[in-house]
Amino acid sequence: MSQQELEQRIIEITASISPLFSESIEAAEQRLNSLTKPPGSLGKLEEIARQVAGITGEIAPDLAKRAVIVMAGDHGVCEEGISAFPAEVTPQMVMNFLAGGAAVNVLARGAGADVFCVDMGVNADLAHDSLINCKTRKGTANMTREAAMAREEALAAIIGGYELTEKLSREQGYRMFATGEMGIGNTTASAALCTVLGSMTPDEAVGLGTGINEERRKHKVDVVCRAIACNTPDARDPLDVLAKVGGLEIAGLVGVILGAAANRCLVVIDGFISSAAALVAASIAPEAAAYMIGSHLSQEQGHRKLMEQIGLSPMIHLDMRLGEGTGAVLGFHFIDAAVRIMREMATFESAGVSRG
Repeated sequence: MSQQELEQRIIEITASISPLFSESIEAAEQRLNSLTKPPGSLGKLEEIARQVAGITGEIAPDLAKRAVIVMAGDHGVCEEGISAFPAEVTPQMVMNFLAGGAAVNVLARGAGADVFCVDMGVNADLAHDSLINCKTRKGTANMTREAAMAREEALAAIIGGYELTEKLSREQGYRMFATGEMGIGNTTASAALCTVLGSMTPDEAVGLGTGINEERRKHKVDVVCRAIACNTPDARDPLDVLAKVGGLEIAGLVGVILGAAANRCLVVIDGFISSAAALVAASIAPEAAAYMIGSHLSQEQGHRKLMEQIGLSPMIHLDMRLGEGTGAVLGFHFIDAAVRIMREMATFESAGVSRG
């Protein structure tokens, strides 16, 4: 596709995202208030139940088909020494995902979820029967010297993520997605995105990533500042920001989020990097935010403010900072609990219990 065709496709995708079903939200509220409990006493589970109903149009939908989409990509900014791990870990971890040995694989098995690993821009030639190849280029450029990628490359990566999610939804019946990622250096790109789009200073947005010390964190802050100064991304144009200081796997996750929303599926947002993708997605298509469910609060210091800006509230606080989709997969259990409450809990009338 030409850049013009890619831009038009994004406009069409955005226009296809509809508001939640208000009638279903009202019906869910009535059902919740008829159950044998004080009104609102199940807290966030009730919020989830209403949101699930609004997304799907069903009070207690079957969400057994669920997927974790792990997007992988490399980052040229690793040349600046911003990570505790070398860049070659990205392709090595991709093979670990495909072998089923990573943390997200273990947690996904416990949640009954399928893991799909996608090469969005790994700086290596990878071959595996289960690997989904959506590679746009072999890693981004060093954003302290030039744009991370061309605008058309960012657009192509978004559409790649969108088309995968649409295919899984329409052809294979998946109704709930978790966002996962792998890319050494991607907390730096995410911090840059948050600085430009998320009303944060670089010092607020930059955390310890994979486990760097405070001295290297300050260096990372300087790297983010230099990247923004070099590229002058336009905060009024989230696609410009994504292309200049983002990442290919982040762009792919933007597409996953838009794809879930356009197909009326739940999308559970993982940690800091996934939330940066969610911020870009919500900036492009504000209606998409209603389809997102926040999973956990990461240890990355900018994550809380980032979630607040999107309007997400984390279900769990486990001091996690792994990524991969691990927190989002754990979130599946809470969504299951909310749906089971709606489906299985007795009403005051059916149980013969007097109302207060």
